[in-house]
Amino acid sequence: MFQDSVVFEDVAVNFTQEEWALLGPSQKKLYRDVMQETFVNLASIGENWEEKNTEDHKNQGRKLRSHMVERLCERKEGSQFGETISQTPNPKPNKKTFTRVKPYECSVCGKDYMCHSSLNRHMRSHTEHRSYEYHKYGEKSYECKECGKRFSFRSSFRIHERTHTGEKPYKCKQCGKAFSWPSSFQIHERTHTGEKPYECKECGKAFIYHTTFRGHMRMHTGEKPYKCKECGKTFSHPSSFRNHERTHSGEKPYECKQCGKAFRYYQTFQIHERTHTGEKPYQCKQCGKALSCPTSFRSHERIHTGEKPYKCKKCGKAFSFPSSFRKHERIHTGEKPYDCKECGKAFISLPSYRRHMIMHTGNGPYKCKECGKAFDCPSSFQIHERTHTGEKPFECKQCGKAFSCSSSFRMHERTHTGEKPHECKQCGKAFSCSSSVRIHERTHTGEKPYECKQCGKAFSCSSSFRMHERIHTGEKPYECKQCGKAFSFSSSFRMHERTHTGEKPYECKQCGKAFSCSSSFRMHERTHTGEKPYECKQCGKAFSCSSSIRIHERTHTGEKPYECKQCGKAFSCSSSVRMHERTHTGEKPYECKQCDKAFSCSRSFRIHERTHTGEKPYACQQCGKAFKCSRSFRIHERVHSGEKPCECRQCGKIF
Repeated sequence: MFQDSVVFEDVAVNFTQEEWALLGPSQKKLYRDVMQETFVNLASIGENWEEKNTEDHKNQGRKLRSHMVERLCERKEGSQFGETISQTPNPKPNKKTFTRVKPYECSVCGKDYMCHSSLNRHMRSHTEHRSYEYHKYGEKSYECKECGKRFSFRSSFRIHERTHTGEKPYKCKQCGKAFSWPSSFQIHERTHTGEKPYECKECGKAFIYHTTFRGHMRMHTGEKPYKCKECGKTFSHPSSFRNHERTHSGEKPYECKQCGKAFRYYQTFQIHERTHTGEKPYQCKQCGKALSCPTSFRSHERIHTGEKPYKCKKCGKAFSFPSSFRKHERIHTGEKPYDCKECGKAFISLPSYRRHMIMHTGNGPYKCKECGKAFDCPSSFQIHERTHTGEKPFECKQCGKAFSCSSSFRMHERTHTGEKPHECKQCGKAFSCSSSVRIHERTHTGEKPYECKQCGKAFSCSSSFRMHERIHTGEKPYECKQCGKAFSFSSSFRMHERTHTGEKPYECKQCGKAFSCSSSFRMHERTHTGEKPYECKQCGKAFSCSSSIRIHERTHTGEKPYECKQCGKAFSCSSSVRMHERTHTGEKPYECKQCDKAFSCSRSFRIHERTHTGEKPYACQQCGKAFKCSRSFRIHERVHSGEKPCECRQCGKIF
């Protein structure tokens, strides 16, 4: 009966994209007017389809509307406004009226959409009857047989099924990558073409993704339309809002089939999958480096461009990464969103909070099988594992020295190049390491953010704080494989290893003397330059070494933090307590290779070595006399200065 019915294809005039682009504005308007009239006529003929129980004609009705929506909703060239179908909530879904509104705008709530299919889906939220389907709004009639999840839309259901079947029907012709969703495929194609169709009128920045573009526009407007009902926090982006909701619900819907790990965010899940496949789809055009994560890729690009798009409104400081910017803002606001339920301590950043929680639980996602130590970060865990295996994959091409950590390797390279990219804004001093400049800046501000809970002592540097804690706990995690000696500090352990290998990697360019320890090398350099950067605020005495000023300050405060466990004697200096302990143990670890004489103190050992070499590194600038021992040199200097610092307590005579 209905086989010869008129359908839209019988009367429609279709243009290709190229043909459509060649039409003028008046021609396009005429086309729309004719097609609109045709559509209204056919729609009125098709009013009865709803009552007829024929699937064929339901499909024809859908097809008719689909074709017309595509043409009638297309934007006019050079105009901000376009023609769209405004769907009015009505029990009869076939009725439509044509009004002149913003592109793809809902006539009920005024919400805008870039795509007519998104508008159609949205309109169903306003009506009690779903278009072309006969069940009430809110009903989820499509149920997944695998996991039981239900869907309102057939298209969403079909896409979900592919997460179980692994089907990826959309394949990229250039790189062969396959996708489950057509939208993901189209967006991926833009990574090859470089197309960025969404351009910001405010700042001119262009985007591949429309969602990213909308989120960017809200940076200009400050709009945050998505509000959490639980905590009241607002968001500018729906995906950020949904991700935040999962922090309350604990939901982790994305599970890795290979290792079973579950994720809260789909993007995190995708990036994790690449750890199994080894895929790195994002390649830098400048240096060729490939990355598995788009955010890491964008951050890497900024290393080349120097771009810092995130600027603090309060202090003007700019950042390359949004996470760094958000953390910085909390310094001004005082916000500490990560609260420990065990002890009540709050943290500015999530990584700091995770590290803190490991202290309570002893459990982290990455646990060392050798020593049981837990880590929250995979890179930290890998570096730690190398302390057990001895692996050092990063080798210096100039001197052959190898490192277990890439950051240590990069810093070492700067000892060859002399590069010091990090400069203090207050005094102009330059550093090869970013952490060193931050620690140095605290010497100007006096900030000491790390406080010991046991003794109340505060530190400007986190590593110094951790090392201090080991004084209380007695922990010595670094053990020498050759002699079994254990150390609290990694630097002490590395220096000790050099006593076995004889390695002295730090060489003075002026006199050629080599050192096994970088701090000893820096102190030695100051004997040539005469630099004494550390000055006591109480008496004005200056020192070339930071440890010397700390020890000196204790002469004013009377502090003696290092106590001998055997006899209870206290010392102001850690080296003094170690030397003292050797009086109990009889240990003499420093042995002269020439005469076999052994010493309990490294300083005495070095002075002894000079009796063989004849070295006298301490020369008087006034008379030229040289000394092998710094103490003898200081006493000699007093001959010229007339200084007599030693006074007899009984008779008052000075010497």
